[in-house]
Parts: sequence; structure tokens; C-alpha cells
Amino acid sequence: MLESVEWGEFKLGDLFEVQTSKKRFDANKVNVLKNGVYPYVVRMGTSNGQKGFIDEDSSFLNEGNTIAFGQDTATMFYQQKPYFTGDKIKILKPKESRFDKENAQFFISTMAKAFSSFSWGSSSFNVSIIKSQILTLPVDNEKIDFDFMERFITELEAERITELEAYLKASGLKDYHLTLEEQKALEDFESGRFAWCEFKFKDIFDQIKQGRRLKKDDQLPGDIPFVMSGVTDTGVVNYISNPIASFPRNSITVDIFGNAFYRSYDYGAGDDTGAYWSKSKNYSREMMLFFTSSINQALMNKFDYGNKLRSSQSLNLKMKLPSQNNQPDLSSMETLISAVQKLVIKDVVEYADKKIAAHEQAAKVS
Repeated sequence: MLESVEWGEFKLGDLFEVQTSKKRFDANKVNVLKNGVYPYVVRMGTSNGQKGFIDEDSSFLNEGNTIAFGQDTATMFYQQKPYFTGDKIKILKPKESRFDKENAQFFISTMAKAFSSFSWGSSSFNVSIIKSQILTLPVDNEKIDFDFMERFITELEAERITELEAYLKASGLKDYHLTLEEQKALEDFESGRFAWCEFKFKDIFDQIKQGRRLKKDDQLPGDIPFVMSGVTDTGVVNYISNPIASFPRNSITVDIFGNAFYRSYDYGAGDDTGAYWSKSKNYSREMMLFFTSSINQALMNKFDYGNKLRSSQSLNLKMKLPSQNNQPDLSSMETLISAVQKLVIKDVVEYADKKIAAHEQAAKVS
């Protein structure tokens, strides 16, 4: 499908107005809600950039049908509805009238590619540089081919949904029914019956190591995932074969901006990323996922290019965890994560089933 497409290059600034958010709401000074009317968008790489909801003056809302762009993290997410923002978020307002939810992901994909080699620094906050980035898009008679983009996204979605359905069946994840223990863990969490304590990173992990510098020009093609700072592809920037220090699976990486990701595989890491794991304690995957979430919460909006986090500086940083007798309640964490995964999988399974049914119906009609 892509082989026969004609492509054109466009400056981002010709397609989008790069606006400053109407007001920056500091995450440490607002009451972030789990539910609400207007999303609160920050520089996080998950949950569509939405940390939650806040109840503030609606005159400071940014327009919907725009892209929220994190300046020093290159995170970008389509926002369908009006939203509030945190620090260092630019608003990309489309100049094209046909820009909408259906084709936004195509634009974001080409934007991510344009910014993948961006050299972050003080100049990253310069709007003129953001505007000058080149986006490669399909064209028809030298104009953006929106029809192609929408067909491509629809066909890609159908293909991915079919693959997802096969994966769910093969892995047994279609069973999303909660056990009694999982139900109780969710009820205890939601009703505030969990006891929480703060624990230092060094008390949870007995191995906290910084990665090693490896310039892009020195990276040799291979099959070792190489992790650097950033949230695109969870920070995996390349697959290499260099004889570098390897970090073990079932560990967590935390980059200089405070972005944490769980790693279920062996990998290498650059000097802007730290690796966290334990040799003395056999943490399960679910426990490590809980730690990852808690680390992200603890470090949210505290680090940026001007204030980098190094693993050696994180030893005494603290995360909040469920506790029992002043010790991490590992069992409760494990059960709660298992329950949450099932709830998420339930939504995914139901979404996949609906999409497959819709595509099958469309195929019958055509």
C-alpha cells in the first residue's frame, strides 16, 4: 500500500500553530482528581499524557482537536476535548480543517520520527526550531492526501485488531475474571484501607547502576535493545551488538527526566539512564510493575534538562508503597497489579471483539 504513495515534505509550522498553553498548572499545587470533566495533561509518556483531571477556571482551557507537545521530552498526544496543562507543554493547533481524531495518529507518527534525533538542550524550548521540523506526509496533487491517511489507519487498525485477538487467545489473557482475592484488593485500595509508607529507592533495590555512554555513530547493528532517555518506544532507541555492560530482565530503567519503565528483557543502557533491580530479593513481575508506577508518581515533573536525575542521586529518594509492619506489603502489591491487569485486559478484549464484529459486518455489506 505504501509503495505506490507519493510523499511530500511540510514544515510543522506551516501545518500547525505552535501555541503556549493559556496557563501552566503546577502538579504540586493542584488537586488532581481520578475523574472529572477536563483532563490535566503533563509531560508523561503514558495515559495519553493525562495525569488525571483538575477543576480550574475554564477560561484557561486549551482547545480540543489539538496535539499536546511536551517540549523537553518530545511526548505528543492528540487531545480531542479541551484540557488544562502542566509545565512546558506547547499546543499544536491544526491549520488544516480536515485534521481530526481519525488522522491525528498519522501526523503524530511522522512528528515522532522528525523529533527522534532531536538534540535536547536550551534550544529545545525555541518555538522557531519546533516549527522548522520537517514532516513527511502522503500527497495528492501536492496537497496532503487525507483520504489515503484515513484508509491507511482503518486498514492498519483492522490488521492490528486481528493480531491482538490471536495474541490474547494464545496467551490465555482473554480470561479477565477477578478472583475473590483480587476483588478484595481492589476494594481495599479504592476504599483507602491500604496502609502506605515511604521507602527509599536503595531499600527496595540493592542494585542501582548508571548506563554507559555510547554515541550513535559507534552503535553496531545487533539484537541487544539499547535504552536511552525519552518515552518514545519506552526509550529503546536502537538494537546493537556492541560489547557493553548488560542489565538484567525484570529490572526498571529511570532516565534523566524521571521516566521509569519496566524491562522484561536483557538490555544495554546509555549514560542518561539508570537501571534498578535486586539480587537479594526475588521480586515478581507484578511487584516490579508496582514499583515502576510508584517511581513514576514520585518523580513526576521533578526533573528536566536543566535538572537531570542520576542514579547515584536517587538512592535516598522515596516512593510510596502499601505497607505492613513498616515493610513493603509485597503480596498486596502483587495481587492489586494482577487485578488491574485483568481490568485493563477486559477493556481490551471487549474493544477487540467489538472492532472485529464491526469489520466483519462491513465486509458483509461490501
